[in-house]
Amino acid sequence: MVIKYTEKEMELLARLMRAEAVGEGDLGMLMVGNVGVNRVLADCLTFKDITTLSQMVFQSPGGFTGINSSLFYGNPTEKEKQLAERVIRGEYYYPATNALWFYAPSKGSSCASTWWDQQLAGKYKNHCFYNPDPGVCEQIH
Repeated sequence: MVIKYTEKEMELLARLMRAEAVGEGDLGMLMVGNVGVNRVLADCLTFKDITTLSQMVFQSPGGFTGINSSLFYGNPTEKEKQLAERVIRGEYYYPATNALWFYAPSKGSSCASTWWDQQLAGKYKNHCFYNPDPGVCEQIH
């Protein structure tokens, strides 16, 4: 386990992963989970005061649009909870390994080389993942 969590927080993460990336399959949801866990671990930038999964999920401003989706509501499935537990235990998936941000560009568009002045780490299906500059967030590098 790389971060402390409660059962309720693990379920929140599972719901967020579903809302943000169910169309990207298990691997896409795992990568979204990586970004969430990284935000809890990173004591830097706009995540300096984010120390729990609950704070990360509901961070405002700077949080996730998935919390406004109908997919966010409702109990997570057992499989979704298992996926959330995997990232909480420290499984990482490239290109989200050190990422703190992601977005889905409009259909037919490619990933911007930088987003909010952060470097593109890579793309998986329809999500572009971005890492902080080296040395900025040492907890996740």
